[in-house]
Amino acid sequence: MPKIDRRKFLAGATALFAQPSIAQTNSWQDVAQVARQLDQCHAIVIWQGGQEVLADVFRGPAIDRAVPVKSVSKTIVAALTGAALDRGEIPSLDATLAQVAPQLIPPAADPRVNGITIENLLTMQAGLERTSGVNYGGWVSSGNWVANALTRPMVSEPGTGMQYSTGSFHVLGAVLSETSGESLLSLARARLGRPLGIDIPAWTRDPQGRYLGGNEMSLSMRDMVRFGEMYRQDGRWNGAQVLSSDWVRRSFAPQTRSQFSGLAYGYGWFLGRTNQDTYTLARGYGGQIICLVPSLSLTIAITSDPTRPARSGGYFGDLMRLIENEIIPTARTQARQL
Repeated sequence: MPKIDRRKFLAGATALFAQPSIAQTNSWQDVAQVARQLDQCHAIVIWQGGQEVLADVFRGPAIDRAVPVKSVSKTIVAALTGAALDRGEIPSLDATLAQVAPQLIPPAADPRVNGITIENLLTMQAGLERTSGVNYGGWVSSGNWVANALTRPMVSEPGTGMQYSTGSFHVLGAVLSETSGESLLSLARARLGRPLGIDIPAWTRDPQGRYLGGNEMSLSMRDMVRFGEMYRQDGRWNGAQVLSSDWVRRSFAPQTRSQFSGLAYGYGWFLGRTNQDTYTLARGYGGQIICLVPSLSLTIAITSDPTRPARSGGYFGDLMRLIENEIIPTARTQARQL
């Protein structure tokens, strides 16, 4: 299929998204047709009321093949944090690095690093210079990713503002491994993979052998949906309580806000609202998305080209319009017909 020129697409898509007849579509195939025109979009799977209502591949790998989900990995590590809290491996989210994993703190770290809490890491409010964006390459080229993240300059006091940083989640993953005595891969497979019946392949490890917390995991689209459905059902899947309902509730409560998208952020989930519906997003580079709309019993998985950026003013904005103007109205129409 020839590549669509983005400028030509945007001109047509702007008009398409603005059409009231399209915005009020009541057909899932109409939704698929709009998504197909987004040239970065690979595939979409939608479940409503626990049933698959749309599964379509436009380009890229098959639906059942594991694909890179990029920073959706952060939401998975957040879920593993909840599992550790449920098991008492972490005493509370207020517990500090110095209390739960002092061995991870390098001697050269700012003294304030000792007081960084689990919640600070989970909400990317550690106060340290971020390791994402332009700093990512230098960080993953370092000889010790945990030490590098924790010895970066303090740019704000811990807990006072979101600095989107994969390094924070990598440190969090290292804490989970230290407190449980298991690798992040083993934790993911035992605490999420097994109860959800999903496959979690091994992924990137740092020079010390720790699995990267917050990036480079892979899941199939239907496995993405199962993970999202578990959260949508208050932590339950097939009658089993995978995560506590209290953890799910706390995960969807706003803790900070992204300076890039403007969306609120909970524990691993971005939080948005359109008209009367709130939604939550797990978001990865390039346009990898798990989206939940609890009021409509809706779970959405979208995969996209992982090599191209998806900025709020570009393709990610296109995906938000797809969700808000196409998918949610269609789901509401379908819910009325049930």
